[in-house]
Amino acid sequence: MAGRVAGKVAFITGAARSQGRSHAIRLAQEGADIIAIDIAGPVGSVTAYPMATEADLAETVKEVEALDRRIVATKADVRDPQALKAALDDGVAQLGRLDIVCANAGIFQTVPSLDLDNADWQETIDINLTGVWNTVKAALPHLIANKGGSIILTSSVAGLKPMPNAIHYGAAKHGVIGIMRTIAFEFAQHGIRANSVHPTGVDTIMVQNESIYALFDPANPHPTRESAEAIFTMGNALSVPWVDPVDISNAVLFLASDEARYITGVTLPVDAGAMLK
Repeated sequence: MAGRVAGKVAFITGAARSQGRSHAIRLAQEGADIIAIDIAGPVGSVTAYPMATEADLAETVKEVEALDRRIVATKADVRDPQALKAALDDGVAQLGRLDIVCANAGIFQTVPSLDLDNADWQETIDINLTGVWNTVKAALPHLIANKGGSIILTSSVAGLKPMPNAIHYGAAKHGVIGIMRTIAFEFAQHGIRANSVHPTGVDTIMVQNESIYALFDPANPHPTRESAEAIFTMGNALSVPWVDPVDISNAVLFLASDEARYITGVTLPVDAGAMLK
């Protein structure tokens, strides 16, 4: 049986590890070739966890190629529209087309609102919101030329409800919905669909670090994954503390596939019931 996205090409930002790598692998498993970008380097405001590296991006390449799919991987920053466009244009030149866009790149820090530095606010907005628009803007001409495609934007449950101590993150993730809905409406005439996915906590380095454990287990001077797990679980209706990257990737795959050919403008939670709380 042919894969669910066989013959298609997917552009994925933040592809070096975690959700981005998972999306690349899952789409490749179902027949897609991949154009992957990642900053693969430090971001000034992110100190709670290490950023992805060039070695991480190389590992994504290795895992996609092990599935006998093609991949063009480039180190690029979503805040740099010229670099982003150049990386995507090169990938399309090599792979021949563009069908799927996964604007996944993002950062996360927890800071009480009145303690948030203006520069840190701006960096999160620049990456998590403007970076999404830069990604979409670079991709749209290719999708129009292709006479259609699927755009999937990674938001969060924090894009649908408040998240204390992350006002900059929440503002950006709410804004992603505005980008998605506008694109879905404005470019439907070109056969382009746009949707957003909204994860609860995902089992990646962005969540699995002491800064986040302390937020969920503030009374503990040395919080750990194990000590925070019960409190994470309380945030979800289903009895799990977090979901796996592949759970988000399966939703991305569905939205990218022809199974979702008439689904557009939708905010899709993959949240273990967090939105019910």
